[in-house]
Amino acid sequence: MQTTESYIGSEQRLNVHILEKETREMQGVLSASLPSFYRRAYRYLGNAADAEDAVQDALLSAYRNLDQFKGQAQMSTWLTTIVTNSALTQLRRRSRRTHVSLDERFGEEQEYCVSERLADSGPSPEDECIKSELHARLMQFVAELSPSLRKVLQLRDLDGLTTREAAQILGVADVTVKTQVSRARAKLRRLMRAALDARPR
Repeated sequence: MQTTESYIGSEQRLNVHILEKETREMQGVLSASLPSFYRRAYRYLGNAADAEDAVQDALLSAYRNLDQFKGQAQMSTWLTTIVTNSALTQLRRRSRRTHVSLDERFGEEQEYCVSERLADSGPSPEDECIKSELHARLMQFVAELSPSLRKVLQLRDLDGLTTREAAQILGVADVTVKTQVSRARAKLRRLMRAALDARPR
């Protein structure tokens, strides 16, 4: 039993010693070969930022799996292979998606860039103007309502409160709010219809 424990202890010390040796060797290779690793990754990827990412991923992977280095090849060769595989992996990932710069010019005369041709998802200035005019006109019609109908319409339709919330604020029953909102909307419809009919054809 004692001999087994001493054997396991000595094997662990040996593994730690070997790992320390390999770590020192890896640091030596890195200080000498890091620029060549970046050049190799850049040759595959053609982009400095991607090459830097590939080398960083490769070195992290190599450090994590340092115990798998068997010493059958030189450390620099082993690391170069890992860097190459990391760059190729990134290249495969990149081929699945296309990147276009927003400043890239296109068209017959190269007169447009992508950012100028993107559709704006927001409302156009014309839409904003129409909306503003409609809102102003609606508020004119609302001002013609009686104070009680105006207040209930404001709470329900303009402020977006529920029937119960409006009833609590006004201190009336829910059914009263529903009735007054219905009357206010009907009156607004009549006012709008009259305004439309009065417009010249």
